Amino acid sequence: MRIKTLATAVTFSLVGLTLSSHSYSADAEYTFKLHHMLPPMAMPHAEFLEPWAEKIEQESGGRIDIEIYPAMQLGGKPPQLFDQARKGIVDMTWTVGGYTPGRFPKAKVFELPFMPASAKATSMALQAYAESEMSDELADVHLLAMHTHAPGSLHSREKSIQTSADLERTNFRSPNKVMADAFSPYGTNSIFMPVTQMPSAVSKGVLDIAVLPYEVVASMKIHQLVKHHTEIPGERGLYTQFFVFAMNKDAYASLPPDLQEVIDNNSGIELAGHIGSLFDKHERLAKQQAVEQGNSFHVLSEQERDHWVNTMTPVHDVWIKDMTERGYPGEHLYKRAKALIQQYAEQVNGES
Repeated sequence: MRIKTLATAVTFSLVGLTLSSHSYSADAEYTFKLHHMLPPMAMPHAEFLEPWAEKIEQESGGRIDIEIYPAMQLGGKPPQLFDQARKGIVDMTWTVGGYTPGRFPKAKVFELPFMPASAKATSMALQAYAESEMSDELADVHLLAMHTHAPGSLHSREKSIQTSADLERTNFRSPNKVMADAFSPYGTNSIFMPVTQMPSAVSKGVLDIAVLPYEVVASMKIHQLVKHHTEIPGERGLYTQFFVFAMNKDAYASLPPDLQEVIDNNSGIELAGHIGSLFDKHERLAKQQAVEQGNSFHVLSEQERDHWVNTMTPVHDVWIKDMTERGYPGEHLYKRAKALIQQYAEQVNGES
């Protein structure tokens, strides 16, 4: 695996990874470019994408080489990543599905408030859902995996968010439109932006509250810019966001069957569950950095959580109605997603 950077300096650890796998890349028959938006020190790059690429290279006997380009080094902006893979500008991309509005309407059900369980369970449910319900939306790429991050929390610059009244007249980074709608009864001013823009927005006071998992908070150093964290208890978290890990169809088709099998053996529901488990693990580790920062933490009371659920879940009916009016089987998709999340939550809980 050759990890590419467009800067002249690279870290010692990246050099070490490059040298350790150089014997594979030197004789590769197929070289693929993998592009994503996060910096190389971020967890998804270091603990998911790099090991995944290295595993592909090893299991192919060095016949496949995957060059990873983090931080949009091949150009464009994060919302363009899916199309870069679809059009063959690059061979593989990993991206947030919601960065391309309207592209994956069926998957948006997983972003509804109080839908997600753990990242592992929800990721496995999403992958199963994608395989059974989303073949039309994913027809232009070869899907490697879909997954989610761990359920998000609230991270506030100046005041602890303990009740819905504390949200009034705040500038609020909403992760997606459905969560903006869910929070709208509380008088928030929702602002949309990719996570890469958030540190600057928080430090300048453009945002009062960021809604994010701790894993992103730590990787973007947002815990150093806020003072308070509010967590939502219960079996189902406040929200999650879905990701798409995809390969260009022609690039996949260019491989002989034995090498396609290598890709297939490292794709699908097991990969989705593995990615989800990484997000769950790092949610716990990343929170510790906020603890060490000396920030305050508040867990919503059961009564307050029930109030949030009652206020926000009407957007579920709105989603079903909107999908049905657009010609989709909205009720079926909603029930299917909920059933799969329940199924895999029970499976994951049984494993622990």
